[in-house]
Order: sequence, then structure tokens, then C-alpha cells
Amino acid sequence: PPEPVPEAWPTMPPHESKGGGDIASGPRGKQERDRLRKRVPSLASFPFLQPQVSGKDDTTKYVHEEHFEDTPVWVGVITMIAYGVLFIFGHIRDYMRLYGLEKSKMPQEADDMKDFIPLYKSFDSFFTRNLYRRIRDCWNRPICSTPGSTFTVVERETTDYGWTFKNTERREKYFNLGSYNYLGFAENTGRCLEDSVLAMNTYGVSNCSRRTELGTCELHVQLEEMVARFVGKEAALTYGMGFATNSTNLPALVSKGCLIVSDELNHASIVLGARLTGAKIKTFRHNDMEHLERVLRTSIVEGQPGSGRAWKKVLIAVEGVYSMEGSIVNLPEVVRLKKKYKAYLYLDEAHSIGALGPTGRGVVEHFGLSVDDVDIMMGTFTKSFGAAGGYIASTHEVIAALRARSHAHVYATSMSPPVTQMVIASMEEIMGIDGTTKGKERIRQLADNSKYFRTRLKKAGFIVYGNDASPVVPVMIFMPAKIAAFSREMLKRKVAVVVVGYPATPIVESRARFCLSSAHTREQLDDALDKISEVGDLLGLKYSQL
Repeated sequence: PPEPVPEAWPTMPPHESKGGGDIASGPRGKQERDRLRKRVPSLASFPFLQPQVSGKDDTTKYVHEEHFEDTPVWVGVITMIAYGVLFIFGHIRDYMRLYGLEKSKMPQEADDMKDFIPLYKSFDSFFTRNLYRRIRDCWNRPICSTPGSTFTVVERETTDYGWTFKNTERREKYFNLGSYNYLGFAENTGRCLEDSVLAMNTYGVSNCSRRTELGTCELHVQLEEMVARFVGKEAALTYGMGFATNSTNLPALVSKGCLIVSDELNHASIVLGARLTGAKIKTFRHNDMEHLERVLRTSIVEGQPGSGRAWKKVLIAVEGVYSMEGSIVNLPEVVRLKKKYKAYLYLDEAHSIGALGPTGRGVVEHFGLSVDDVDIMMGTFTKSFGAAGGYIASTHEVIAALRARSHAHVYATSMSPPVTQMVIASMEEIMGIDGTTKGKERIRQLADNSKYFRTRLKKAGFIVYGNDASPVVPVMIFMPAKIAAFSREMLKRKVAVVVVGYPATPIVESRARFCLSSAHTREQLDDALDKISEVGDLLGLKYSQL
């Protein structure tokens, strides 16, 4: 097992390859690195990718404005009453199942295991059985095409009120407002696809090994050098799964005796990773900088619980774009507090890398800050790059330490070569290395679509959460019956949307979450907005009082 992380950031000697990757030293290794450096130009070749060093007053140049309209009192009261009625009937049906008056198709323990501790929380199990199950047709819909601006959905049917589903022979085409396809790289034509097919023919589907043994190929090294240059860090390390990038690397960076200060709305992968560290975890209210400073100040003054000793490390963990709120982190203020209290900053850019900033370099570029202000930059390739996996970018020393200690690097199978090539090809287009301006056009189109879509929804009278620059646009539904009604009515109108409820959100804050893409045309958005407004009138979803 990895040794405990020392009190300071790990100080292992820098790896021989600047961009990361376990490539052999010697003549062949040198040839590979020379070839990669020729293919991936230096940052000096792209002035717009140079790290933007900010001055002392940069934190005041951008006004951080977000919209979270208060829930009307009458809506909140009716929502609570509706859930109360559902819970009462749920308990009645549970008693009926207990005494054999109604058949239950839920998995149950064997008779000789009745006294075992339940595997699931009782409330979660109750909610799934009596509420989620009845509207389960609104989720898990299988698709049979690329998730572009439109896709093909396999129609399903149920004969037992949501306990089971059967696929039918029907296939229908829908406008896609649910997939994380921010820059429209989810395509089955074009150079990115052709390069990925070529990589599969050359390297196969899998390296069938972990990175520390025989799982590193030249594509991984090339991608890591490219990621490091794209985000402006010294080095980077890539992983086959975005969730694991957070959950397995936080324990390699932070340990017992450290403090993690986490935004209350951070993703489950950060929550899990933080719990695995053994460090003390404290949360602060979402984007509430006064509360964050209060938590930092109090924690540093009081020290470790019991002993009062100073913390080995203090790590602030935030996301660039919060995928359920459409909110953007107030990064200038977080950076100011990080410097003031000498903490480290861990930034999850899963939803912001590629989607924010004039050149797609994420929330740091969006605010015009320096990448040196962020100690650990994490991101995924799932959203903006049309692929899968994730990365960590930082200094040579930190990346070298992660190579030795990160469970996702040491034990997990490496990224699939065709997936790796897909990220390389899409990133080349974003950076302009392919010699075109297609990447910049995609970024600009996404920004225009996001602002236009959000503005139209607000004018229509919906309560819309988040930041105008966010490609994630949540519209509040609140009432439980309207979750399914909205999804089904939109499906009738050939628009596929994602509705979200508990446990992904607070139980009384259900919502529809629209994900914009540069692949969406203005005509498609206008048509979808008209249908959303029509359904909003039908279901009474226009709660806004502004």
C-alpha cells in the first residue's frame, strides 16, 4: 500500500517525461519525445494559450452574478403537502405488501438473513420503492445513436407500473437537451472519428494493463503533454474514469491530520474522495465567501480536534461549474482566501474545461486569473471532448507523486487508445493545432446558445438557476407530480430532457436540467423553447415573480 502522504506537498524528483507517462528512457524514449514535441507545438506558438498572469486588482474586474430566485411560499407549501400525501400512501402500500395484500417485486433478503443489517438506508429504499419506481420511465431511456443535437431513443413499455420494462421495436428521433456534449464532438463523422478508428486499428481497443506495467502507450504520453500545455501547468496525468480521478487522487494528496474545506454542493466523487482521505472535512455554504472565510479562520485558530495542533495541510475543494445549479465558482474570492490563509486549492473543472473562457481553458481563463493560483487542476474528457476519462494537472513534483500513489494510476487499466486519440483530436481542434478555427467557433457558439436559451426561459416566466455563462441551465419544477409530467409531455413533443429529483437535489427542489451544445442550431433552440413554454403553461411551471 502507498506510504502516508508527508505534511507538505509530496516532493518526489520530477519524472523524465515533462508531460507524464511511463515511457522508457534511452534512445527509443528520446525519439518518441522528440516526435511528440514536433507534433505538439510549444505554448509560444499560440499566444492566446499563454497563462494569463493577473495583476493585484484582477479579483475586482469581474462581477460574479448568479441568479437563485426564492421559491414562492405557496409553491413550497404545496410541494411539502404533496410529498406528505405520497409518503402516507407509500406507508399504506408497504403495510399491504407486508401482509400479502399487494405483491412486491423489490429484491428481498432470504429468510435466513432477515436479522442482518439492511444494505440500504431505510428512507432511500422507501423513496425508491414508492415514489421513484412509479415514474421510472422518465430515466434510463436507452439510445441507439450518437448523442448529438438529436438522437434516436429506444421506446420501452411497462405492464406493472414501473417495476420492469421491456424494449420495443419502435425507434424515435428526439431533440437532445440532456447530453454532456458541450462542444458537439459527439459525432460519427469527421477527423476526430477517423483518427480514433485509426488508433483502434493500430493499438487495439485496450492496453490490457495498468499504467505502471505495460499499459502506457505513446498516445497517453502525447495526451498528457497536450493537457499540461492546454491548461498551462507543468505536467498532467490522465485516467480512464472521471469519477475515479477525484475519488482516488484526493486520498493520495491529503491524509489524517489535514483539513478539507469543501463546497456543500460538490460532486459525489469529491465527497467520496474526501471521506477516503481520513482528513477532517468541513463544508461551507455554496459560493458563500463569508462563510468560507469564517470556516477557514475558525479551523486554523482551533487546530486539530482534541490536540489543537496545527493542520498538516488545508485544502479547499471547489468545482468550476456546478452541474445541478448551473452555478460558477466565485474563483477570484476563493483564490484571495486561499492566499490569505495559506491553503491549497483543488479545482474540479469537469463541466468548465472546454466550455468556459474565450479559448476553452476553463473557469481560470473565464475570470482572467493565473493558473499558478490553483494548485491542483482536475477535469474530465466526458463533457467537452466527446470521450471519457479525466486528468490531474499540477507541478512536476505533485504529478510524480501521484504516479506512485494514485490508485487509479497504479491499479486501474489505462485509458482505451481510441478514446485517448479522440481526446487528442478534439483538443487539437480546440487549440487550433489542426490549422482551423473550428474549435474557437464551437466555443463561441456554445456561449451564444447558453446565454440565449437562459434569457428566453427567464422571459417566459420560469425560475432559472445559475450563471449566464454556464452551459447547464436548471429550471425549477418543485412539485413531485410535475417531474414526470414535464418529462413525458416534452417527450410527446419530440424533445428529450433530463429531470432531476432526490437524492441528486434536496427533496423539495426538483428541476429540469438542460445541457446546451454548440451543435444546437438557433432554429432547433427556438422550436424547443416554444415547446417548453407550452408545457410550462400546461403544467403551471412559470413560478417566477421577477
